[in-house]
Amino acid sequence: MENVSKSYDVIIVGAGPSGIFCAYKLIAEKPDLKILMIEKGRPIEKRNCPKRLTGVCAGCKPCAITTGFAGAGAFSDGKLSLSPDVGGNLPEILGYDQTLDLLKQSDDIYLKFGADTNVYGIDKQKELREIRRKAINANLKLIECPIRHLGTEEGYKIYTRLQEHLLASGVEMKFNTMVKDIIIEDNEAKGIVTDKDETFCAPEIVSAIGREGSDWFSHICHDHGIHTEVGTVDIGIRVEVRDEVMEFLNENLYEAKLVYYTPTFDDKVRTFCTNPSGEVATEYYENGLAVVNGHAYKSQEYKTNNTNFALLVSKNFTKPFKTPIEYGKHIAQLSNMLCDGKILVQTFGDFQRGRRTTEERLCRNNLIPTLKDAVPGDLSLVLPHRIMVDLKEMLLALDKVTPGIASDETLLYGVEVKFYSNKVVVNKDFETSVRGLRAIGDGASVTRGLQQASANGLSVAGSILEKIG
Repeated sequence: MENVSKSYDVIIVGAGPSGIFCAYKLIAEKPDLKILMIEKGRPIEKRNCPKRLTGVCAGCKPCAITTGFAGAGAFSDGKLSLSPDVGGNLPEILGYDQTLDLLKQSDDIYLKFGADTNVYGIDKQKELREIRRKAINANLKLIECPIRHLGTEEGYKIYTRLQEHLLASGVEMKFNTMVKDIIIEDNEAKGIVTDKDETFCAPEIVSAIGREGSDWFSHICHDHGIHTEVGTVDIGIRVEVRDEVMEFLNENLYEAKLVYYTPTFDDKVRTFCTNPSGEVATEYYENGLAVVNGHAYKSQEYKTNNTNFALLVSKNFTKPFKTPIEYGKHIAQLSNMLCDGKILVQTFGDFQRGRRTTEERLCRNNLIPTLKDAVPGDLSLVLPHRIMVDLKEMLLALDKVTPGIASDETLLYGVEVKFYSNKVVVNKDFETSVRGLRAIGDGASVTRGLQQASANGLSVAGSILEKIG
């Protein structure tokens, strides 16, 4: 069959939140635009994970949890951070006020498509002062950030409505399709080539590939000489405790964002993605690489007795290091190797004593793991010593804010890795060193969460609209 080249005004690679919101604004303001979204995964209604029914990963290619319409956001806990201080680097690129305005715009769109109107962390000033006081005493910095919680199942419904809206508005979508290469001539983006050897042309190409596609984009940048800087590496664990331990923080903030600079190494450690009454989950990347994540549901029937959250150590390496994704993958692979492709779990008591958690000790633990196929093991055989020390010191500091976190029974799952490519050098319009090629969202190391990714999509759509007039 002859491959026919087709022309568009804008091609968006990736159908995660940044790509969705970019398409939304473009088609809303200029309905005659020809827009193509290309996504390696499936449409949202066909994103089903067999493990949810069987408890066993079927090794689907591509993984339905991380790819498809809405990206990893479709099955995430669905927390929208409404402060520019959280979730990415937009304020550095666009300025604080503009970022704030874009967050408000993206929040209004989520509300329009059915998001919960309740916002956590805006009306509990007395409780907030108490949490802040305890944090200061423990040398922790509390980042105050109002949170709108979609919930895993409600987020899925919202993104389903967004998909239907975009399709009805004339946005063309190609699923189960990989972009093999970006066509660049005279340092100008001209189009893309798919894994089916189809060619599509457009003067504006937006790379919105999310964390799952960050490895792919780093290779594109390398092959075409697109300017990048070495990005941050975020590696850590997921912590699980009983709801009662986190009750005060959960009720008043929903997600307490705390940052700590460790006394031994002065490394930055932060809390991330808290899931009250949630469950620990596995995320799969290319070649079946298993990393840990967490979810929380709105519906009462899906709630558990446990709260989970991530602790991430942020490392910025110096020259000659230039492969943050490979570094993160290497550590995740060590864990997978020990656990036959599953997630490792260790009690904090065993973690501190430097001994492996056994099946027998895990069974007599009062705290029951929500990730049922996690394998008892020893994180010291996986994580570098420095990161182990950072995590221990952070947990002991957190214990001063919410006593019980550093108990022997607390569960630590490894490893959690956030895959960001080398930071793509972009201007305020998110254009790379190649004209007409823009890089946005988590995959470009610009954002680190749903809300800033969505806001980023709106901002780049505004830049494109301004350019084409």
